[in-house]
Amino acid sequence: MRASTFRRLMNLWPPFLCNSIRVQHVAEDWSEVRVVLRLRPWNRNYVRTQFGGNLFAMTDPFWMLLAMHQLGSDYYVWDKAGTIDFVAPGREDVYAHFRLDGATVDELRAAAASGDKVLRWFEVPVTTRSGEVVAMVRKQLYVRLKPKAR
Repeated sequence: MRASTFRRLMNLWPPFLCNSIRVQHVAEDWSEVRVVLRLRPWNRNYVRTQFGGNLFAMTDPFWMLLAMHQLGSDYYVWDKAGTIDFVAPGREDVYAHFRLDGATVDELRAAAASGDKVLRWFEVPVTTRSGEVVAMVRKQLYVRLKPKAR
């Protein structure tokens, strides 16, 4: 699937659409994604700031998807674990920018070449437009070369 098509479909996906989460950009080579979570009356928490579940949801699938597309179909790629550290209240729209560079993809390929599982943590800050960090989200990926490719 082309990255531009994927972006459009993700923006129609109910968990994103109903919570004002928008995928702004997906690089054609699947090396980066930019996402925004708009603060709206229906997605605020009790104290009128960004709901923590939405902060995690806006970041949830992207490390796995970037790795899957860059590694190719010879690899299993799964989310294994995730954590979120709330740093400051989100009182406005917030953004996440994911970048998975070629060197990191090469490291994953090399580590998985023997057929063993590879566990790797990735981190993305969730920030306001001015750059204030609202949350730090960490995701652990499981990567393994498929048996037919070993």
